[in-house]
Amino acid sequence: MYMIRRILIGCVCLLCSVAWETVQAKKTVLSAEIYGYRAEMVYFDCFQTPLLRQEFHTNPGEEHIYSFDTERMVTFAINGKTTVLLMPGDSLHVNLRYEGKQVQSVEFSGTAEAVAQNRLLRDIAQLKRTMRYKSQLLACIAVDVKPKERFEASRVLLEQSRKLLEKAGKEIRPEVSSYILADIEGSVYNSFMEYPVMYAETRRLPIEKQEIGDYWSVMDGYSLRTDKNALQSLDYIGMLMRYMFFVNEKKAHESGTTYTRPTSFEEGYRAYAAFYTGDVRDVVLYTIICNFIRNGKNLDRIDDVVKEYKKKYNRNKEYVHIIETLLQ
Repeated sequence: MYMIRRILIGCVCLLCSVAWETVQAKKTVLSAEIYGYRAEMVYFDCFQTPLLRQEFHTNPGEEHIYSFDTERMVTFAINGKTTVLLMPGDSLHVNLRYEGKQVQSVEFSGTAEAVAQNRLLRDIAQLKRTMRYKSQLLACIAVDVKPKERFEASRVLLEQSRKLLEKAGKEIRPEVSSYILADIEGSVYNSFMEYPVMYAETRRLPIEKQEIGDYWSVMDGYSLRTDKNALQSLDYIGMLMRYMFFVNEKKAHESGTTYTRPTSFEEGYRAYAAFYTGDVRDVVLYTIICNFIRNGKNLDRIDDVVKEYKKKYNRNKEYVHIIETLLQ
């Protein structure tokens, strides 16, 4: 009997050990050592969900570790400047060195695929810096970047980013490649649609005189990405939101009429719900709902919209969980 009990206990312990290892294997880990950083706190902020974030007191040389569960690709901003990407189960360690407020160097270690994909992100970020390619269009307006120059730079950025992806080859997982291309395309195609209009309004130079060719053909031949990895990119989601306006403005231009953009949250919600379908509609509606909640005003207006969204349009249940958490 004693031996049987020992065998049973041993089996239970083994099963518990295997179960624990399985749970552990599902954890995704982001860690960082940071030197030369003068602020009091170190922040890890996830772009895809406000429910994944962590903060630490600054202590040079200390390893700041964040272990979390995720079933999808996530990207984090470390101190608002350095972007890293993790797939479920990845382990990534980041060594960051600052000089003043600027990041001087970024080095990665960890699981091979996590290191490869983040080195690629770092190379693309370096490409943007070398090109002086600004992420914010208002910053382009401020220094009077001509629309023609922005268009040319955007095309070069897209071409060079594709070459970097090709060079990385099989080191980069297909779902990561999809995300990275979508992220670049989001910035590039948003520039094509939005910058000429912004420039015309602020610099008083009509689109027809900006030397960019036919503005209304800038999106010709482009097929929207609908895969779940592309839809993790905030820049791509932003481009999708602008795309609805562009399509309707183009139709109005061709018919000699005027398109009026939605002027309220409810109008915008209904317009996007009618324009898009499937996963694209889901992520766009989720995004505008979250933005409205975060604005923190007139939240009594959100209840009916959320109910309808959950009943008619939601496909990703994590979105509902995030919305409900934000409303608590």
